[in-house]
Amino acid sequence: MDWRVSLIKAFYRGLPMDRAKVEMSRYGFDFLEKLLAGDMQLEYGELTLANVLHKYKLTNISEARMDELLRSHVEKECNICLYFDKRINSTFCFNLDNNHATNNTVIIPEVELAVRALVERLNNTGCNTLVVASGRGYHVWCRLASPVANTRLYRFMLHTAARVNLLLHEHGLDPLKLKFNFYPDPRIHDVVSLRLFGSEHAKNKVFSRVFTADGLLDEQASWAYFEDYLNTKTIEVDTFNQAFNSVVAPSVKRS
Repeated sequence: MDWRVSLIKAFYRGLPMDRAKVEMSRYGFDFLEKLLAGDMQLEYGELTLANVLHKYKLTNISEARMDELLRSHVEKECNICLYFDKRINSTFCFNLDNNHATNNTVIIPEVELAVRALVERLNNTGCNTLVVASGRGYHVWCRLASPVANTRLYRFMLHTAARVNLLLHEHGLDPLKLKFNFYPDPRIHDVVSLRLFGSEHAKNKVFSRVFTADGLLDEQASWAYFEDYLNTKTIEVDTFNQAFNSVVAPSVKRS
């Protein structure tokens, strides 16, 4: 097995691997027949007029077929997006995007300040972050040693993001120019998925590079950072619980 596939499976362990959204440029009935060989099923397909990429939600994926898909992912032939478990998860992610309807691939000042403030707040609570450039913004991942209930993860993310938005306001920036999405979201866990680390952005063909305090790493350094995070920066649940109490409990008392 490709070592990169092994790293991805280890990092995202706990996410359901029997279903995925696959994004790629290929389409057509002959292609679908090959894609769905075996017992894999197509829940829906979305063909884009721009012909940049097309999206397919696949279910009933065997472990062997998922390994094949992940290999295509790291070889930049497609993007694999996974869904979150409906009850508990050991990874959670803040998705920060430029909220402009047009030209939304530009990293605006609101996004730049928000990602740095978010990372600082999370790291200060012991929630180590893995920040990945998404093409329109950043995915800020945290990986836990054991699963935590989605409702608890969501409350933590919601309160943390609210404090970041307040900081934007204090700096004279417009929080409405920034879009926060939270994964897992208990309300829509089986509707939205998130692209995994290790692929290229479909539009600009730029690798999903890791972002640090010193800037964006190149592809090789990003893989090394990803592996180091997996091995040394996974968050203990006790640490997360302390972070939860420090972020959520004070807000509850004030309300």
